[in-house]
Amino acid sequence: MGIGYPFMKGAISEMKVLTVVHQDFEDLEFWYPVLRLQEEGITVHVLGEKANETYSGKHGVPAVSDYAFGEVDAADYAGLLIPGGWAPDKLRRFPAVLELVRKMDESGKPIGQICHAGWVLVSAKVLKGRKVTSTTAIRDDMENAGAMWVDEPVVVDGNLISSRKPQDLPVYMKAFIEALASK
Repeated sequence: MGIGYPFMKGAISEMKVLTVVHQDFEDLEFWYPVLRLQEEGITVHVLGEKANETYSGKHGVPAVSDYAFGEVDAADYAGLLIPGGWAPDKLRRFPAVLELVRKMDESGKPIGQICHAGWVLVSAKVLKGRKVTSTTAIRDDMENAGAMWVDEPVVVDGNLISSRKPQDLPVYMKAFIEALASK
């Protein structure tokens, strides 16, 4: 059973969320959200380039993919999380990842992105006119994609939840869980 929020509508514990992974993901930005969602009883499936593949984080913590990109249907999931690190620069090169982002966005499902994960949304072309944050290192990329960039711990613009760095994870995940609960 999850911790529970008084504003939750329905059974959040019956939800499924996707996260994507590739080599050199930011360990905390992957594991903190996964574990936090699992605390709420939410099923989290990990997508990688290959199913049942082990990917190493920047700090050596491994993660194993459940499915390969393109093996899941966005309609079966309530939300998507994209961790940062160097993995987003690899993830943005996979058409199936970009299509997943676009489908989740078109459906209005929560998409969480933190730190360098904004690169994936840039390549998916879903940022025009959206208010976001990220690591300052990719601010220009976000703005050049048409986003309005701000330096805040978490920014919610419709279904898009963005954050800057590992220190922002508690407010980022609170906002992401609130977005799931409001569906």
